[in-house]
This record gives sequence, C-alpha cells and structure tokens, in this order.
Amino acid sequence: MTARAQTQDVTLRIHHFLPASSTVQVELLEPWAERVETQSEGRIAIEIYPTMQLGGRAPQLFDQVRDGVVDMVWTLPGYTPGRFPKLEVFELPFVPGSAKATSAAAQSYFESHASDELAEVHPILVHAHAPGSLHMNDKRIRNLEDIQNVKVRAPTRIINDTLEEIGAAPVGMPVPQVPEAMSKGVIQGAALPYEVTRSLRMHELTDSHTEFHGERGLYTAVFLFLMNKQSYEALPQDLRQVIDDNSGLELALEIGATWDEAEEPGREAAREEGHAFDIIEGEELERWQEASQPVIDAWIAERDEAGDDGAALLSAARQLIEQYSEK
Repeated sequence: MTARAQTQDVTLRIHHFLPASSTVQVELLEPWAERVETQSEGRIAIEIYPTMQLGGRAPQLFDQVRDGVVDMVWTLPGYTPGRFPKLEVFELPFVPGSAKATSAAAQSYFESHASDELAEVHPILVHAHAPGSLHMNDKRIRNLEDIQNVKVRAPTRIINDTLEEIGAAPVGMPVPQVPEAMSKGVIQGAALPYEVTRSLRMHELTDSHTEFHGERGLYTAVFLFLMNKQSYEALPQDLRQVIDDNSGLELALEIGATWDEAEEPGREAAREEGHAFDIIEGEELERWQEASQPVIDAWIAERDEAGDDGAALLSAARQLIEQYSEK
C-alpha cells in the first residue's frame, strides 16, 4: 500500500512571474488547482509560487518547466524572442479580437498549426489577454504624431517592432519591471492590457490612456500554461485524465472570458484617479493600421523563409478569431 500511495500521490509546483494578487493567479491558477485537487480526490496537490519565488527570471520559465526544475509554469513566450515564431501571429498589429475569441483561436491554432513549438513540454493552455492599450504619464497619445520618439514599454518582439514602425522608441522589458521603469522615468508609458494595471499600480504612475476602437485591437500577448512532460507522463492514467479534463479549448474559452471581464476594474481604477482617455478610431485608426503593416509583411516573409506559408498561417489565425468572435 505504501508503494502504491507513493506512485499515485503527487504535489505539483506552479511557477509564474506575476504577483499573487494578479488575474492569472486569482482567476486561473487558483481555481484550476482547486478543480484538479477536487477531481483527483486529493491525490494531486498543487502549490503556486508567484513573483519568481523559486528563482530565476521570467524569460527562464519555459526552460524551467522543460528541464523539470518545476512541474508547471505560466509564462509569456514573447519573453524569448524568436523561439515560438508561429505563435507570434496573434501578437501582430490589429490581428487580435476579444480575449475570449483570441484565446480560443490561439488554442485551436496551436493544436493544428504550431504543436511542434511546444513539443518539449506538455501544454495545458494557450491563451491571450484582451487587446492592449497605451498607458502614459505626462504624454497623451491622440494620433501618430504624438507617439513619435516616445519611450514606450513593449512586452514582446512583435510589439516592439510595431511600436518602432509607427515611430515610437520602444523599450523591451518583462512586466514586473514596468512600475520601477515608470517611476524613474526610464519609460513614458507602457503597452499593457488594463487587466494587469491594478496589480502593477499603474493607475498611480500614469495619467492618460489610449485605446483603439475597431474590430481588432492594436496588439495582444500570447500566454502559455505548461507542464513538464515527464511530470505528466509519470502520473497514473486516471490522474493524467484529470489534467486533460482541465486543459484545452474549453479552458481557453473560460479564461478568455475572464480576461475580458478583468479589463473593467483596471479601467475604473484609472477613472477614479481622474485620468484622461483618448480613443483611436476612424481615419486615425486607418493611419495606425497602415503604418504598422510592414510588421505583418516582415513576419510573413520570415515564416516563408523558414519553410512555412506565412500568409496561410495568418489567414488561419484570422479565420479562427472570426469564428470564435461569432460564438
């Protein structure tokens, strides 16, 4: 009986880079862990370690889960530029829809077009945040002219390229570094979803916000919830089934909807501070779309050179977003 218990009872450690108060921990990881523990009748225990408490830096999370340093991670593939190029398609300018539609599309696209990029690990979920906005201090962005040479934080390679193409001076950095960079004036603003702004206390560090109104947002970032392959395969079949039952498309739809709902509290926190809100729409939006098109063209060319059909991958991503936007 002792040997049987040792082979079936397991504790899984989840590592991520955001605070314990963040949407990812409160709305994704904690409820997910509770479901898995309940459905496994306590045979799986989950421990969550936020803010890189187990060591390392945010860009190292994928390697940590691949190498078995931790059992599971939630991470941003864009922190390792060029490593997951096919998944970058959802980060291209004016491609993403709502978090729900884009998350479902990203999960489906991964399964059909990009599974090779995560072959070294066991994927639980691929998802995205709601279309991001620009959060600024002492610099309102109302048109393309306003953003010229402005230092704006960018989370990923594609978004960095987008900001550079439209004339900004992008500064790449993981999101935990943003508050200090803002407070010290290293950057004048940041590209972020409202969802994460409260946990970063961005409503105290900014005074204006620029949103993009149209069918598709300026940008999003893709997220990954991953498990070490050996940790997964070491589980008995019934416990692997518990993990499987809490993975994939249904989870993407659920979490995407949660991320959409999480935008409003961040926006409300800024309203309570009396911040200014500017909207890019109509002809001005068309100018931003035209200015950022070279980023899309370059990504297609890169994928073509690598042996993929870049235009077909982009078309598949857009069609999936459209499909799930209708649900």
